[in-house]
Amino acid sequence: MLSKDDLRTVIAPTNRGIAASATDKQAIASIVAQIEDRNPTPDPLAATHLLEGDWRLLYTTSQELLGINRLPLAQLGDIYQCVRTSRSRIYNIAEVKGLPYLESLVSVVASFAPAAAADDEVSARQLKRRVNVKFNRAVLGLQRSLGYQSPAQYIQQLEETEKMSWLKGIDFAIKAERQQGWLEITYLDEDLRIGRGNRGSLFVLTK
Repeated sequence: MLSKDDLRTVIAPTNRGIAASATDKQAIASIVAQIEDRNPTPDPLAATHLLEGDWRLLYTTSQELLGINRLPLAQLGDIYQCVRTSRSRIYNIAEVKGLPYLESLVSVVASFAPAAAADDEVSARQLKRRVNVKFNRAVLGLQRSLGYQSPAQYIQQLEETEKMSWLKGIDFAIKAERQQGWLEITYLDEDLRIGRGNRGSLFVLTK
């Protein structure tokens, strides 16, 4: 029976999916499916003590995230998905390495709510683990200008600042009707979370 350690071992050489071959993706998908079958938290939305926190991305098939690595003179650093259950918010933060003193940050703020029974063909099982997500704010800029130190510190700064000064970075609203979807939490424990998005993307994260 394959374990979380087996999953981490297979994921490690893929650079979060950037360097994953077709064979790698198949192997990872197979292990993930086995781990999902042993999910210890069938109602993850109610387990806020587990869901809450700053999660670092280990692997994804999302081309939107992995595509950041193709920016000129840039290399994708750590990616975080930080969940704040009390405010029903998700903060996606991507650290981007560049030339010295030009390290940058791509961040998106979203609100989330449990999927409703009226949603399209959502089963009772899925209702316990699916949230609808609406993206409403994006901030891009240099880490030094934004005063970035850590995800937790940066999130506090976002909460305290309605709109960043243009001297710090580009801060703009996202039209929610154009940027919304759902995320299904298919595995959750103290240090591992697996999710699947509405576009078919797979996400494996560690706290």
